Amino acid sequence: MSSQAPAVSRDTTPPAIDLRAPRRVRHELRRRALTIKQVETIAAHMIRVTFTGELDGFTSLGFDDHVKLFFPDGTISDEGAPSVLGRDFTPRRYDPTSNTLEIDFAIHDAGPAMRWAAQAQRGETLTLGGPRGSFIIPTTYDWHLLIGDETALPAISRRLAELPAGARAVVLAEVDGPRDELEFETRANATITWTHRNGDVAGRSDVLAKALAAMQLPSGDYYAWVACESLTAKALRRQLIADHGANPKWMRAAGYWRRGAAAVHDVHEE
Repeated sequence: MSSQAPAVSRDTTPPAIDLRAPRRVRHELRRRALTIKQVETIAAHMIRVTFTGELDGFTSLGFDDHVKLFFPDGTISDEGAPSVLGRDFTPRRYDPTSNTLEIDFAIHDAGPAMRWAAQAQRGETLTLGGPRGSFIIPTTYDWHLLIGDETALPAISRRLAELPAGARAVVLAEVDGPRDELEFETRANATITWTHRNGDVAGRSDVLAKALAAMQLPSGDYYAWVACESLTAKALRRQLIADHGANPKWMRAAGYWRRGAAAVHDVHEE
């Protein structure tokens, strides 16, 4: 008499797709020669440069994407050519119809990128690389929290411009004073809170942490995005999780710069 093992029941239901999970997309990496079309001062310490040039096929799908701009550092290489330094910037707005790309420069130090931006004039050229890829954060959350200092304002501005009508956003931004505040364009229901250092050294102020502690945040599921000085971003991430119930999986905290260091981009995770 033979015995047969009982059939094993298998669940063939496909796993549910998390529509709120951010996703990464890679792009073809290439360098492009760009020419300045326009330069304008949009705040006391913020300069917007509009480029044109080799932008055919340029792709940027995430509001906090980064391109690399290459600036002369004032030295000559062994081959006799001007040496350059690469620095990361947010592509604020790309318009394929007019073939233009806007980059906003927060004038916050005396490095080669800031010196270049401070004297930039129409007709000058620059080389751009990237973005290497995009980190796409869905808009399907109940609301969106955006926190940052001057270096984060281009990404915050782009996110607000791209959020759909009816979306809800809360912005907490640090600048030196009222003359550094920007006017944001958005269809979203956005609440903007500005905090001022009032002359304190950038990266050493606790105005963001104090303002966040005093805020009454909306209820519901939210994505928290933070970008500022690296140690400050790390501390704000901890504060959001401990005091405001932020889901670590629905959060991105980045150090766009670090006190005492150059060309830094940190991402703080678990």
